[in-house]
Amino acid sequence: MSDRLETKFIHSAGVDPQTGAVNVPIYLSSTFHQQSIDEFGPYDYSRSGNPTRQALEETIAKLENGTRGFAFASGMAAISSAFMLLESGDHVLVSEDVYGGTYRFITEVLGKFGIDHSFVNMTDLDEMARAFRPNTKVIYIETPSNPVMNITDIEIAAKLAKANSCLTFVDNTFMTPLYQNPLDLGADLVLHSATKFLSGHSDITAGLAVTKDAELGDRLGFIQNSFGSVLGAQDSYLLIQGIKTLGARLKQSSESAQKIAEFLYRHPVVEEVYYPGFSFHPGNPIQQRQASGYGAVLSLKLPNKNAARIFKDALRIPVFAVSLGAVETILSYPATMSHAAMPKEEREKRGITDGLFRFSVGLEHTDDLLEDLEQALEKVRVKSKLSIAN
Repeated sequence: MSDRLETKFIHSAGVDPQTGAVNVPIYLSSTFHQQSIDEFGPYDYSRSGNPTRQALEETIAKLENGTRGFAFASGMAAISSAFMLLESGDHVLVSEDVYGGTYRFITEVLGKFGIDHSFVNMTDLDEMARAFRPNTKVIYIETPSNPVMNITDIEIAAKLAKANSCLTFVDNTFMTPLYQNPLDLGADLVLHSATKFLSGHSDITAGLAVTKDAELGDRLGFIQNSFGSVLGAQDSYLLIQGIKTLGARLKQSSESAQKIAEFLYRHPVVEEVYYPGFSFHPGNPIQQRQASGYGAVLSLKLPNKNAARIFKDALRIPVFAVSLGAVETILSYPATMSHAAMPKEEREKRGITDGLFRFSVGLEHTDDLLEDLEQALEKVRVKSKLSIAN
């Protein structure tokens, strides 16, 4: 098979060896008949293994150049299971502007297991290097970060981690294997909220993880089987189907995102645009080196909550919702959606203001999206002036 990802997306799951079916069969069985009391077959109970889920897990392992893949019931199930590789007394370094659900798990759950944490600005390698402790066991990276699109140098971070006998975990949701392969850059484990771009149709929740080596895979496999937060056969099938079209979907969305980012940057009402494709973005040189694209997500900052409300109400095309990475454009308001679990003062420290929106570009015609944004921002300009005058 070709090494080109677009081809691998379509053919990695293969055809059914029994029937030649071009789509992986959906094995809707919770249990499997065994021929002997002494030896079981490859499947016994679907929590421990299911043929449809296995096809998905083998697919993501191939796409991320890892040894073993795992499919979970959600992105947070994958992330929390990965953190269960730690033990009481361990310490973890975490990207400062991490996704709100990850922040909630780290600050409100992880400590109950006696695991300490430090949030670090990982764009500052000196700060990262100084933050290691003798008991630091994992460095957790999200790049580009959600929602302000900061970029962490995965290769250097992984080298620092190895020098301190630590593992490196990377959330690769925004880039997907199409644009970024963290394991090739030295990471030990890569994570995805597969609900997003990998699925692409807002029809399932799913999480994926891939380990670089077999030993770590065995450890994570034990945790997955023990916790049991696995992806069902039906959703595994749908995710395999979504991955087949990832190359075409993400490329088109990314092309539109660049045009939209440039338009928003020039608009006088928009105070700031966070997009790693800008040559002047502080992380752009790193992004160019470690990834082959900039993705389809950007964020924009309006002056205040009033402007944000006008903007949201005026838009006609985007869905206003939690999540991202779908065929439909999704506008999100991090302060009350993805980062609602983060206290206001912590949000604002990370640039998540009441005027900030995250914009996940879908597959609508680019000109339709641009026209919609233009009319909405014009309403913000006019109504904001009126509210000030009054």
